[in-house]
Amino acid sequence: MQGAPPSPERQVRFADMGHFQFPRTRWSFANMRQLVPSTQVWRGAGPPSALPRSAGDATAREAAIDTVAFTPISSSGGSQPMTWAQSLLANYTDAICVLHRGRIVYERYAGVMQPHKVHMAMSVTKSYTGTLAEMLVHERALDATRRVPHYVPELAGTAYEDATVRDVMDMRIGVRYSEDYANPDAEVWQHVRAGGFFPQPAGYQGPTSFYGFLRTLRKEGQHGQNFYYKTVSTDVLGWIIRRVAGQSLGDVLSARLWQPLGCEEDACLLVDSEGTEFAGGGLNPVLRDMARFGECMRLGGRFNGRQIVPQVLVEGLVQAGSGAELVNAFKASGPPTLPGAAYRSMWWMINNAHGAFAARGVHGQAIYIDPKAEMVIARFGSHPLAANVHFDPTSLPAFEALARWLMAN
Repeated sequence: MQGAPPSPERQVRFADMGHFQFPRTRWSFANMRQLVPSTQVWRGAGPPSALPRSAGDATAREAAIDTVAFTPISSSGGSQPMTWAQSLLANYTDAICVLHRGRIVYERYAGVMQPHKVHMAMSVTKSYTGTLAEMLVHERALDATRRVPHYVPELAGTAYEDATVRDVMDMRIGVRYSEDYANPDAEVWQHVRAGGFFPQPAGYQGPTSFYGFLRTLRKEGQHGQNFYYKTVSTDVLGWIIRRVAGQSLGDVLSARLWQPLGCEEDACLLVDSEGTEFAGGGLNPVLRDMARFGECMRLGGRFNGRQIVPQVLVEGLVQAGSGAELVNAFKASGPPTLPGAAYRSMWWMINNAHGAFAARGVHGQAIYIDPKAEMVIARFGSHPLAANVHFDPTSLPAFEALARWLMAN
């Protein structure tokens, strides 16, 4: 997109799906507001919260981190060692920030990314949505045992008619919906097409909004049993939050997280033709603000001199996510790169030796929290392949190796 105007072969367009074709995604993921309607997540009028850098020679420390070595996961066991710096290139990292004990120890930006630029967070958005729902449950404004139509009567007669709010929050929903990113006919593509995230073809007769699409969903299987990762469930949860809070999702996010965290930049949320925010994947923050949220969760919900997310909520999230019920439920369809993991309130509970948990999004977006190492990693990426299974074999051992290095250094 260089030039005034850019030459035709360098232009990124929404109409021909160019905004989701690699390598154009290396530009579009950092400029989605130019292509799809969005709404503001206001940072507030106050000063940004402190996000200090580690003491000492930052350049030398980053150079040392670049040499941290690990062995990628391989089913054949034949992987060659790789360094941290090599992993960033292998995973098409657009930006990454590492906090250790609340201080920035590593920060890099690639391609068109800069500290002040927002980037698609993809399904990292889900963990923000799940946290907001947990806060409303904690305040007794939302009853997780209630069935979905209690809050959204429009979903009576759909797959969610007999699902509880808790079923939705933990994605233990039986609904006819495929999240196969490699299949252009899968319902996930119909979902985002209805919301206007992808262009609607000539003669399109389907739903033209996220909520319109949700009303078409039908049940398949049972609720409250196994885990099935399906983005529509987060959009259902977003609808519930809007009803309970009496505000748009962006305003709830601003009031309850963005302003209290002292975020340094406004974020945006992609919206459909009705102005409904894409709760399952539409958040666009700057990198450091995503790191602030991760640090808040690492500290039991406390950040910027105040308790933002109730500590008992964060502790309960971790406790439930390591329990046998959710770990067993996860086995039904959880990715093979996360053995022993679980899913709770839109958070991925890694359940490794350090008790790590994460927010994860397609193409390489992540907030990775390692409580034992006192480490938080925020990452944006534009990997050519969507699903995390394509970069987990490199990312997960890289994160764990860096955690060990920070504990020793």
